Amino acid sequence: MIYLDNSATTKPYKEVLDAYRTVAEDFFANPSSLHRKGGEAERLLRQARKSISELLNVSLSEVVFTSGGTESNNLAIKGVALQYMNRGKHLITTQIEHASSMRSFQQLENMGFEVTYLPVDTNGQISINDLENALTSETTLVSIMHVNNEIGAIQPIKDIGHKIKERSKALFHIDDVQGIGKVPLDFNDVKADLISYSAHKFHGLKGNGLLLKKRSVALFPLLSGGGQENEIRSGTENVPGIVAMAKALRLYFDSATTKKDKLEGWRKKLVGELPKIVGIELNSSGIAAPHIINFSVRGIKPEVLIHTLEEKDIYVSTRSACSSKAAETSHVLTAAGFPVERAKTAIRVSLSYDTTDEQIEIFLSELQKAISKLKHVMR
Repeated sequence: MIYLDNSATTKPYKEVLDAYRTVAEDFFANPSSLHRKGGEAERLLRQARKSISELLNVSLSEVVFTSGGTESNNLAIKGVALQYMNRGKHLITTQIEHASSMRSFQQLENMGFEVTYLPVDTNGQISINDLENALTSETTLVSIMHVNNEIGAIQPIKDIGHKIKERSKALFHIDDVQGIGKVPLDFNDVKADLISYSAHKFHGLKGNGLLLKKRSVALFPLLSGGGQENEIRSGTENVPGIVAMAKALRLYFDSATTKKDKLEGWRKKLVGELPKIVGIELNSSGIAAPHIINFSVRGIKPEVLIHTLEEKDIYVSTRSACSSKAAETSHVLTAAGFPVERAKTAIRVSLSYDTTDEQIEIFLSELQKAISKLKHVMR
């Protein structure tokens, strides 16, 4: 199998599955329980939080456990908007955010908030001048994706953070679900107040995520109940998943240290070879992440090409997995100025540190054969 859909989800490490199974079987008690078994589960929870905080260079109190990137984004965006609505009801984001962010902002608009959606250029980047002009005394939050999940565009996050703090009192949230471990980001260096992560993007398990939150930031909780996670996110903690997430993050960072050059090499190979295939147009260019390559194939429906490659046990995707089954044009590509027809025929290849040279060579060969075959059939 050649799996090139890692931006949708990654295969869990074996050690991660082993950790989950051990904790689920032997430390199944509720960490809020007063008895010894509850105390054992609570200690594992504390150890996992400590491990994650050290890996991400943040304090223990800045780590909030969630169910994944979608919840982290919703909690950051709605939590800030509702908590600070007495200060102002103006919010800023971009036109190319993930659905979990876009729909959060749309919900807030329906509740009376004003949202500015910053445009992007052909590389998928916003203009710092546009951001500066959008900031007002009523702005309470700027939420921007670090690495775009469809085309891999990297935003100038450090410049954005400094501009926000220089020109306003707004809080700064970063969706870093696609960037972690592949495009460096320091929570403290970029002037961020909140950052979202999802475990299954770095070989952890689905249903676990993180929201990094500065201690000075208050959030309106979306879930009420027992007051877990310092009253921010109630609900019995998924201790096996959290322990597994800590294990995944450590192993993932180890891979990033030793294999980052390989990832860059694979991207360079794909960016160089894909345009040589008749009919392919690259959509990922300029400043982009090393693991996401987006391209369009003129005259071929992406779902047909995907299923043709699938016959060879090769797996790629169209857009975000959350939107891939919807018969809509990519809002990311249209926002970046690409023609509708090109946006409708986009394919996304997303790599991991487990990708190999051989897999890249086979993919390029089979892709060329698939396109040739489909064009012949369609004559």
